[in-house]
Amino acid sequence: MILVTGATGTIGREVLRLLPAGRAVRIMARNPERVACATQGAEIVHGDFTDSASLTVALHNVHTAFLVTNPDGNDDARFLDPARAAGVRHIVKLSAAAVTDPLADDLITRHQRRNEELLRASGMAWTLLRPRAFMSNTLSWARSIRADGVVRALYGTSVNACVDPRDVAEAAVRALTGAAGEHAGRAYTLTGPQALSAARQTAELADLLGQELRFEELSPQQARTALGARYPADIADALLESAGRQHSGSKAVVDPTLPCLLGRPARTFRGWANDHLDAFGPVPAARD
Repeated sequence: MILVTGATGTIGREVLRLLPAGRAVRIMARNPERVACATQGAEIVHGDFTDSASLTVALHNVHTAFLVTNPDGNDDARFLDPARAAGVRHIVKLSAAAVTDPLADDLITRHQRRNEELLRASGMAWTLLRPRAFMSNTLSWARSIRADGVVRALYGTSVNACVDPRDVAEAAVRALTGAAGEHAGRAYTLTGPQALSAARQTAELADLLGQELRFEELSPQQARTALGARYPADIADALLESAGRQHSGSKAVVDPTLPCLLGRPARTFRGWANDHLDAFGPVPAARD
């Protein structure tokens, strides 16, 4: 049986959509009612990393698990011991490409490195998925695009080899369903096919939407204020450090791993955006 955590998140939703029919799948979610796109016949159970009893139930008879955790917490440590005790043989973990950058020392990356180390030391087989930023992060611009025709972001000309979440999910499914040992002990850095700046992404969206969009670059202080409204101070600081590394060019490398894994080119940002244009367009008028 395959256990999927993070099923209501960006990657987990796509993993559920892509898992082949006929596989025994269990979905662990803090809020099971929010799970969508579940594979036909999948079992959905309540589970919380802070509730050891719920983990015991969720891990029963599981041989492979897809592990998605918040990198700023201790969920990996809480999960791995009961997983090993339950007889789980293989963990496919969603990590981040920043762990390979020796200059990356922000809080989130340090936690990711620690969590990878815990998994490698667990005694279970492991596969690490290390994506760059998700193309879907640009959905955070949707409100300002609809309201003002404006995209606001920090360091508008710095580039990132961002990746389509659907490609990351497909890589995860291949690791979860591959032959025994096929992906064990592998760490995959996953990027898109080109490094793009926020200003270039804005231009792509403008072209697809058929409307003029203006890009406004935030100052570091403006970005800090915006992040501080959404995240705790230490996480906001980590995200600003990450943006600074991108500004220095550390996220520009296009890695060939994903096309090799999938047997096709990685999806482009334009392709992702075209498939999600409704999110950026006008909100449909309410019907009487």
